Amino acid sequence: MTNLQYISAQVNAPQKSIENTLQLLAEDCTIPFISRYRKDMTGNLDEVVIEQIAKLNQAFEAIVKRKEAIVKSIAEQNALTPELSTKINASFDLTELEDLYLPFKKKKKTRADAAREKGLEPLAKIIMAQNADDMDFIAAKYLNDRVANEDEALQGARDIIAEWINENVYIRKSLRRIFGRKAAITTKVAKDADPEKVKKFEQYLDWSENVAKAPSHRLLAMLRAENEGVIKFKVDIDDSDEALQLMEQSVIKNKKETAIQLKKAIDDSYKRLLAPALSNEVLQEAKAKADATAIQVFAGNLGQLLLAPPLGEKRILAIDPGYRSGCKVVCLDEKGDLLYNETIFPHAPQNETAMAIKKVRSMVNAYKIDAISIGNGTASRETEFFIKKIAFDKPVQVFVVSEAGASVYSASKIARDEFPKYDVTVRGAVSIGRRLSDPLAELVKIDPKAIGVGQYQHDVDQSQLKDELDTVVMRCVNSVGVNINTASKSLLGYVSGIGEKLAENIVNYRSENGPFEDRKQLKKVPRLGEKAYQQAAAFVRIPNAKNPLDNSAVHPEAYSIVEKMAKDLKLKTADLIANKEAIAKVNVASYVTPEIGQLGLTDILKELVKPGLDPRKAAKVFEFDPNVKSITDLRTGMVLPGIVNNITNFGCFVDIGIKESGLVHISQLKEGFVSDVNEVVKLHQHVQVKVVEVDESRKRIQLTMIL
Repeated sequence: MTNLQYISAQVNAPQKSIENTLQLLAEDCTIPFISRYRKDMTGNLDEVVIEQIAKLNQAFEAIVKRKEAIVKSIAEQNALTPELSTKINASFDLTELEDLYLPFKKKKKTRADAAREKGLEPLAKIIMAQNADDMDFIAAKYLNDRVANEDEALQGARDIIAEWINENVYIRKSLRRIFGRKAAITTKVAKDADPEKVKKFEQYLDWSENVAKAPSHRLLAMLRAENEGVIKFKVDIDDSDEALQLMEQSVIKNKKETAIQLKKAIDDSYKRLLAPALSNEVLQEAKAKADATAIQVFAGNLGQLLLAPPLGEKRILAIDPGYRSGCKVVCLDEKGDLLYNETIFPHAPQNETAMAIKKVRSMVNAYKIDAISIGNGTASRETEFFIKKIAFDKPVQVFVVSEAGASVYSASKIARDEFPKYDVTVRGAVSIGRRLSDPLAELVKIDPKAIGVGQYQHDVDQSQLKDELDTVVMRCVNSVGVNINTASKSLLGYVSGIGEKLAENIVNYRSENGPFEDRKQLKKVPRLGEKAYQQAAAFVRIPNAKNPLDNSAVHPEAYSIVEKMAKDLKLKTADLIANKEAIAKVNVASYVTPEIGQLGLTDILKELVKPGLDPRKAAKVFEFDPNVKSITDLRTGMVLPGIVNNITNFGCFVDIGIKESGLVHISQLKEGFVSDVNEVVKLHQHVQVKVVEVDESRKRIQLTMIL
């Protein structure tokens, strides 16, 4: 089987599209570049399908590599038969390959090994042949200075047989299906469990559930409870009769006396070897599926968060609210650069409200502030009320933004490099302001796990999580494009074809030579070669460039085509851009080349109509209910405005303007059945919710969107 055949069996796409995609990936083309600028080669496959092809190709390569290692290991043991070699070559299932390799795998000394050393393997073979009857008489022939009696000889032979049964590919595969259907996870409270943690996981203290049917969030919750010493759990099937019966039918061929020994060996093999191994396998497989689900939930949320509406290039006054330590205030210019910082104390215990009002008014006027960004942490509502009391000389929009991860950013090397002369409080306030102007540009500086839009993100496979989140960030960054003259190193690092080192080189080149004037200048950046230029050029923007196409998503390789279109219409290139009437006259078929076909040309015309269009919507002001300042203000039946701030498989969490977010269970999103939360709500969506239940002691709020 080739990688093309392996992938074609699992991806719903034309074989030619898959083949061309694999070719482009082999040429080190990035997924954003392939999906955007090689549509004619891929047949218009989107990023998701291309990512799937790339992952399956990696999986195929991993299987091939593992097969080679297995064959080499067995061959070195002089045990590779033509039949076994054929089976290994024909299999592309990692589990089956490991089953085939199991008898030859180096392992700790087993009971079967000890029995072989005592010379009992011939006796095991006699029993497995199932032709003998007087087992005590036969066993007596194998007594020696290490085997005292017939029972000991038969026990050793059974140990060897138990291992053979355990290594039988058919039996393992058949039992695996039974465990996949029937295995259940059963929990009980652990001794010496922390009472506070017990309260947190009280739902899982005495729980039993079929593993295959357990939702990902519930399985991950139980695993976390076990890791924290709250519960003990086991995975097993309640009724082993089906498994034992299958094993007996596979092994026992007649009713001779050997059947008694085989039945004992089967029972031992099941309880000591197969059941524990398969139970662990079932749990690991369920954990892998739960991880994948949780990672997809996190990735979906992160994508929505990164593409949240930006306010754009406005002058912003940002506030990191606080009580005793005061509110840290920073003023930022249109590019997000820090102009001024100050601390005000409008709240208790200082209550310097009049002084704070005077300072804020002064800063708004002095720095020509357009909008105010307030972090949604401690003292957020009080600070919002305080700001809205101030009579400004001009309209100033007020926004409350999530400050999740701001403290992580403020203590990071990135923040220290950006603001070496300022402390963490100033850096945190700057992050809160920049999140309003451009969430994407600011959030790429923070470890996605710290942003707080996931579901058990610290419990899943961290390597897979990082890979998936990096892919999401890259997808979002390249869908928007970046201004190469203002983008940070962190943001540039996610641009197609660039990466961390080249991003640093670009920033250094920019510092030494001034702003980029055209895309070709990228080639002057140290170590940025033709391939990197090809992959990156169309994803960077240069406002006010000599060539207006440099501020669009048109790839430089297509500039000559656009110039020919303009010439044919007797226009300059600049006059064709955004000229809907002229663009409508272009006959796409006339400009097809071997490199750029109809799909690519159609995209070019769309881009020319609205060059450099930001796919994100504009930021909107939102107001919480002014009467709700803490959980104690909530009453059952209240209808409140809220913002969706996290999405999980079991529902969504809604910010209603207090420290605690409320949960809208999936059953409460709308009338009727809901299979996917994302079908009903999106991150940052403005919603109306009704309070169903408030548990002040546990800080839990139940909400409904069915009003």
